[in-house]
Amino acid sequence: MAAKEKTLEDLFLTTLKDIYYAEKQILRALPKMAKAAESEELRAAFEKHRAETEGQVKRLEQVFEGMGKKAQGKTCEAIQGIIDEGKEIMEDFADSEALDAGLVAAAQAVEHYEISRYGTLRSWAQELGMKDAAKLLEQTLQEEKKTDEALSKLAEARVNQKAA
Repeated sequence: MAAKEKTLEDLFLTTLKDIYYAEKQILRALPKMAKAAESEELRAAFEKHRAETEGQVKRLEQVFEGMGKKAQGKTCEAIQGIIDEGKEIMEDFADSEALDAGLVAAAQAVEHYEISRYGTLRSWAQELGMKDAAKLLEQTLQEEKKTDEALSKLAEARVNQKAA
């Protein structure tokens, strides 16, 4: 018996599970990053993004529900690597003037991964005629882009100068 041919919907679901796992891991990492941050502004940015991420997880659960699937993650080695790099920065640069700059860089690596995933998922949802899913994914994509911009502004306005 021949194996079932994989479809774009299968790829969409696999990638959805990937980003769901990633968001759950990010929820666990953000409080640690906030605690490590020396700048009150950076701490506040991490805390704000944690609350935002909780909403993003709920949106992903709505997408799963719309597909008639159980919300579940699939281990994402990419996000694990990015989070591990962030942990390494927190350890190696603790009590350093460069710590916050490293935390911003680590957070932006996460944001760029998420922007890539959400952009792809939104496009696939549109292609598959999943209008509700596409709207939910677009909403999260815009939040991730705003977070990335806010981190860049914070880095350029204060954090990088302090590190120098």
